[in-house]
Amino acid sequence: MNRLMKQAGLVIILNMIVVSAFAQRADSAKAVIQQDKNVKAKLVNGTPMLANLNIIENISRSKDYSILLNAIKATGLTETFESKGPITIFAPTNSAFEKLPHGKLDSLLLPGNKYRLSSLITYHAIAGKVSIKDIAKNIRNHKGTATFITLAGSKIAATIDANRNIVLTDETGGRCVISRFDIAQKNGMLHVVNSVFIPKARVI
Repeated sequence: MNRLMKQAGLVIILNMIVVSAFAQRADSAKAVIQQDKNVKAKLVNGTPMLANLNIIENISRSKDYSILLNAIKATGLTETFESKGPITIFAPTNSAFEKLPHGKLDSLLLPGNKYRLSSLITYHAIAGKVSIKDIAKNIRNHKGTATFITLAGSKIAATIDANRNIVLTDETGGRCVISRFDIAQKNGMLHVVNSVFIPKARVI
């Protein structure tokens, strides 16, 4: 009986520790958001992104962007996304990268494919601080399809589907939806996309 009571006591203590840890994490997130009422913040998959931090600083805070962050570092583009900009990035989450064909990401991360990876990453960014309203207005002004030139020099097309989602189509015909938008950054804007853009292969 004493042994059972001890085991039950340990379970209760462990549960209290877990609950306390989650509570501390939630309180920490709230504290970060409320640390300065003049700083705008948005929760992205549970992680606060602050408008007074740059793109690299914000995606570094979230485990959902570890693949994107590692790819940016591998290509030496960190300074680009830390720069004054402004830059608008269509940021794929880890789950978006995991949709790529098996082995493609590993191949892109090889040192010999640095140029291809750099083209892919810069294909997800455009110059300027572009809001979702700006994109929608551009679509309307161009009779249903807006074209944007990315930092890679390649084009992406933006349309609005039947569910009022903004859909981006890459040069290979791949489509993705902007699932979260207007996440202000110190040096631009971040929109979350649910797939990875693939630029056309170019002869160099």
